[in-house]
Amino acid sequence: MPLTSTDHIIDPAYAAVRGVGAFNVVQIEHAEAIVAGAEQAGLPVILQISENTARYHGALAPIGLASLALARAARVPVAVHLDHAESVGLVREAVEIGFTSVMFDASKLPYAANVAATRDITAYCHRADVWVEAELGEVGGKDGAHAPGVRTDPDEAGAFAAATAVDALAVAVGSSHAMLTRDAVLDLDLIARLRASLDVPLVLHGSSGVDDTDLAKAVAAGMTKVNISTHLNKLFTRTVRDCLRKDPGVADPRKYLGPARDAVAAEVARLLGVLAAA
Repeated sequence: MPLTSTDHIIDPAYAAVRGVGAFNVVQIEHAEAIVAGAEQAGLPVILQISENTARYHGALAPIGLASLALARAARVPVAVHLDHAESVGLVREAVEIGFTSVMFDASKLPYAANVAATRDITAYCHRADVWVEAELGEVGGKDGAHAPGVRTDPDEAGAFAAATAVDALAVAVGSSHAMLTRDAVLDLDLIARLRASLDVPLVLHGSSGVDDTDLAKAVAAGMTKVNISTHLNKLFTRTVRDCLRKDPGVADPRKYLGPARDAVAAEVARLLGVLAAA
């Protein structure tokens, strides 16, 4: 299937109260694995490239264009999304090279400034028919995400979505970025109240720290787009370590990157099944 608009993947899932997996690409093996896993599962998927990853590669275009090419050749619907962009210039570059959606993150700004910046980005992206995600209630590190007062307020979320015209909203409900364990405690009641307060899909960031059971519960409570990165990176790295331990003299990187890619593909297929069945 050709590259697919993000809303064509998200909207049916939102209506049916199903989850969609959005997995982060760090290098081309990740993108290949994510697409292969989606094809194994027979389910749509979203490839995400963060501002940090664009910086790692020196520019967005190399890894972005590769991901777009893989999406266009996929046998299932695949969207390509810019994740956690704080740079307006990077958002514009993503739109220009063909990304189907962007996540503009002005959550560190005061509320009024977040609204103003996000509204401007949304207007620009919508003119190019690009879907926009924003964040309210910063999903920070593990300690911050569980501190009093940082979780997203449903009334404020509703007002923010209306003021900015965003297509989806990432909310702080107890998950945390870059968790190495899957023991985050989600506020499922808050997720349900947020779903009832907004007319746009909810996005769960930091989902690597959430186990399968709670991922399914989060989707049932109202989450639609579920972002997963660290969990797959751990598996990728562990597989590489195992390969190098078994064969310390290996020189060809395909000998250890290939198995890591295969392991991630299998886990993507499994996680997509968890989210779709919720």
